[in-house]
Amino acid sequence: MAKTHDNALILFARDPILGKVKTRLSPFLADETILRLYTCFLQDSIKNIMQVENVDRFVGVAPSNESGFFTETLVSDIRLFVQEGEKLGDKMRRAIQDRLAEGYERVVIIGSDSPSLPVSYIYRALSSDKDMILGPSTDGGYYLIGMRGKVVEVFNGVTWGTETVLRETCEHLEQNGASLELLPVWYDVDSPEDLKFFKTHLDLIEKARLGKAGETGKLLDEILASH
Repeated sequence: MAKTHDNALILFARDPILGKVKTRLSPFLADETILRLYTCFLQDSIKNIMQVENVDRFVGVAPSNESGFFTETLVSDIRLFVQEGEKLGDKMRRAIQDRLAEGYERVVIIGSDSPSLPVSYIYRALSSDKDMILGPSTDGGYYLIGMRGKVVEVFNGVTWGTETVLRETCEHLEQNGASLELLPVWYDVDSPEDLKFFKTHLDLIEKARLGKAGETGKLLDEILASH
């Protein structure tokens, strides 16, 4: 698929395979229920990126598209690729490098663990004039990363999967002398406590008429009614 816009938006996702996704929700939820829930996360995240205009859309899947979910789900104007690299930082660096090499001026990556992320935050990242954009997450990591013009080397030496990810990334950024824009704080959904908060938040979003709970909200009604 040919490049049609100046900006690239990438959704990083895991292949939805039983027992391989959202493992921190076990044993609170059965593996089959976790798989259904993560599939809803993916569906809502894909709907989010489809709302963003004037951007080329990608999904980077890990470790592969073995399940076939993305082949069946993605519309024709979303490009699918397999993430390459050992650690998350390696995979993000490679994804950004590849898009910049294809001629994109700005590349933004979001994760699939924040299906309620406001689309306005993505627009803000895509319009930033800074070298790097981060969306800080309440767990100490980030839900979004974006770069403009070049790769800012902030990935080496980061302890991925811990509460120090954002701090370590910002420290590397200072050493690099690159400019940074921070987006508003948001959250990932990883643990049972996150899931309960998420359900409450989705209910409030709907009551305030700020958005719809989506596929995830419908399933959460069913899941949490029995817990």
